[in-house]
Amino acid sequence: MSHVSALPVRRGLGFVLFAAVAWGTGGAMGALLQRGGALSPLGVAFWRLAIAALIVVAATRTAARLDRRTLAIGPLMAVNQGAYFAAIAHSGVAFATMVTMGVMPVLAVLAARVFLKERLTRPAMAGVALAIVGVVLMADLADAASLTGAGFSVLSATAYAGMTVITKASFHKSALAWRFAAGALCLLPVALLMGGLIPAASALPGLAYLGAVPTALAYGLFFTGLGSVRVATAALIALLEPLVGAIIGVTLLGERLTTGQIAGGALLLTAVVVTALADLTPSRVIANTREP
Repeated sequence: MSHVSALPVRRGLGFVLFAAVAWGTGGAMGALLQRGGALSPLGVAFWRLAIAALIVVAATRTAARLDRRTLAIGPLMAVNQGAYFAAIAHSGVAFATMVTMGVMPVLAVLAARVFLKERLTRPAMAGVALAIVGVVLMADLADAASLTGAGFSVLSATAYAGMTVITKASFHKSALAWRFAAGALCLLPVALLMGGLIPAASALPGLAYLGAVPTALAYGLFFTGLGSVRVATAALIALLEPLVGAIIGVTLLGERLTTGQIAGGALLLTAVVVTALADLTPSRVIANTREP
């Protein structure tokens, strides 16, 4: 049995916006944990999802039916997180995040058009075009990292796009714990084989933050916001993640931005504003069919 739930567009946009900003802190925290926490990329990804699953169970205190969509989301989430942190290990936070988030909106928009029959509006097309140019500028491809890192980034983006489209079709917050748990279980065997799974004591606060804010809270809000926001809009707002990451790099890690990267950041902000304003009308609410 299914029911229809509606969420005001303004609130949905706010949820997606918060998630994007929170995700911007996740890559930097994951990189720090790999450096000082005796953790491998897959180890960081495993603990991120496992801790998030426990937090959601404690917060919701409800059981959700384990269905085929949840089973599909689990492996996708595992690939998304594992490939992302592998890309960081090969290419660094900035490059991995830029490539991942640059490819993702294009794939998400195309998948939503094919599988959800979501109309591709002119603002969405303009936003995607601006985003592509902005990400290329911010990634500073003239000084690109390894092809291996780029490959992992594209793999992460592909899994993210698939996860977003499946969730848009059906999502209930009580199923979120199953999705995190399924992703963690998919990562566990490989993480055990590769080593780097046991964190140092000093890594525990960072892991707690990573599991709670950029994962349990951010994904919960993002997936809920998809109930009233187009996939194209949500994907483009998510581009705030690399922008936040760049700001953290400059303000806290002593990194510097080139003129081209600053221009790219401006284009990303423009892409987000263009698509968000196009979706934000006082009376528009999209109903999303969800499972109980």
